[in-house]
Amino acid sequence: MRAFAIFLGLIALALAGIAVFTYPAWLLLQSAGLEVKFHRVASRIAMLTFLVGFLFIARRLKATDRVSLGYGVPARSFFAELAKAVVLGAVLMLPVLATMVMLDMRVLKPGLDLDAADWVKLVAMAGVTGLVVALIEETALRGVMHSAIARESGPTLAIVLVSLVYAATHFFAKTRIPADQVNAGSGLDMLSGLLDSFANPLGILDAFLCLFMVGVLLGVTRHLTGNVAACIGLHAAWVAIITVVRETSERRESGPVAWLMSDYDGFIGWMVLAWTFVIGWALWWWYRVPGGESGEKAR
Repeated sequence: MRAFAIFLGLIALALAGIAVFTYPAWLLLQSAGLEVKFHRVASRIAMLTFLVGFLFIARRLKATDRVSLGYGVPARSFFAELAKAVVLGAVLMLPVLATMVMLDMRVLKPGLDLDAADWVKLVAMAGVTGLVVALIEETALRGVMHSAIARESGPTLAIVLVSLVYAATHFFAKTRIPADQVNAGSGLDMLSGLLDSFANPLGILDAFLCLFMVGVLLGVTRHLTGNVAACIGLHAAWVAIITVVRETSERRESGPVAWLMSDYDGFIGWMVLAWTFVIGWALWWWYRVPGGESGEKAR
């Protein structure tokens, strides 16, 4: 658990940096004539603190080699597996989308009028967004963090703990403080607002459990394959599809099944959580190695 505790400490340090350094940094930028929004300064401080600390910790835990990062296979095989996973991820989302349509859980946005070129642009944008998000998150979580924890505590605990971190980080709320309201305590206000979602755990329970299970699916895939290629592909496909759906439709706020969709993003929730168990079985069947030996062990 030492490795996991270190990563948690790093997250806490990045959050503390928001409270301590955002206001002085904002004042410095203001005095230099740079009109930068307070929340942007806070996010950059947190990101920089986390990035520097993460790189240092990864080196100290000896998790910066290709295998630990999840890239320990030939490039040709890696990209082939990634491409297959994108298709697989899209296919596995079809039952989820079909359920939303059958239960009338989302409706097209009023005035939506997209021609072929608009659809191509939207899908391309969503694909790039999904790939960038997946590349960063899977390298850090299912790559470095999974490897470091698995070496100490085994793959099962690594999958669970990394999934908890993955789910929790999605609930850092967006907070805005107007320039004329910024004061010496605004850093603490920013941190408080960032963690506001956790003040009502029951309000985010459905979305949290859903994201946790998605993390478990990706963690199991990492364990079975021994690398992050499939994780990146699956993650990218799911993010891309959710992006397209959210850009073209909106959640139906009322109705007998409205409760099945979370307030978090109007997509995930109890319904998607139920489907993750089916998707998990499909991923296990697809990536398992004959004889019951996982891909990670087989390599």
